[in-house]
Amino acid sequence: MQIEVKGRHMAISDEIREHVEKRFAKVGKQVSELAELEVELTQEQNPSNPDAFRAEVTLRLKGTTLRACDSSRDMAHSINLCAEELAIQVKRHRDKRRKRRESRQAATEQPGIAPGGMSAAM
Repeated sequence: MQIEVKGRHMAISDEIREHVEKRFAKVGKQVSELAELEVELTQEQNPSNPDAFRAEVTLRLKGTTLRACDSSRDMAHSINLCAEELAIQVKRHRDKRRKRRESRQAATEQPGIAPGGMSAAM
């Protein structure tokens, strides 16, 4: 998985970049090497907003795009929340694909039913 970290209204340090790579390693094991993960970190300049640190994550997979977005008082915590949310979405996506594949395979293996769904007796 290719990870791209961007910062808006803030500089991205090596420490933050390493934290992002560490937190999204779990997601990286479940997706293809061709997947692209884009992490955009933003610091709001409004002093009345207590949740000033925002993390937006976009994961581009073959045929689908998954997104997660969270805000908190700390950048590391925002990244952690996004990583957990994205991991749930990836798991749901993989389960859905696996279930579709198994149902299609079971349908083609049943005797008397053609792959188009029509009975062979017709």
